[in-house]
Amino acid sequence: MLRRGSREDVQGGDQGGTESLFVLPAVFVMVLAVIQVGVWAHAQHRVQAIASQTLASARTIEGSTAAAHRRADIAQEQLGGAMLDQVEVDVTRGSDRAEVSVRARAVKVVPGVDLPVSAQISGPVEHFAP
Repeated sequence: MLRRGSREDVQGGDQGGTESLFVLPAVFVMVLAVIQVGVWAHAQHRVQAIASQTLASARTIEGSTAAAHRRADIAQEQLGGAMLDQVEVDVTRGSDRAEVSVRARAVKVVPGVDLPVSAQISGPVEHFAP
């Protein structure tokens, strides 16, 4: 039988506090890391969608790089939201092919973790063939 205030009671009661002191911050960092990876994957999908919509605009018969950039701005407003930072869109349209490159950064959940996202896509330019 243990008496209150005995040596064994004091030693045993201190271990739980020390363990949680190290375990809880580690669990918190792991949860934030999982959330950060999810945010990065979602941002990557949004960048790919912006690139796809921009290329669709650049490939049309009446398409141009200016029209593609306008479509990229609209897609960025609709899809990017607060998920993307520092979005850069490059459009190249030649006589036969159009190419779109989109680069951005996923928002930060974990301080100091800066994850880039990008998408490059190309396709043939439409031509009228009688």
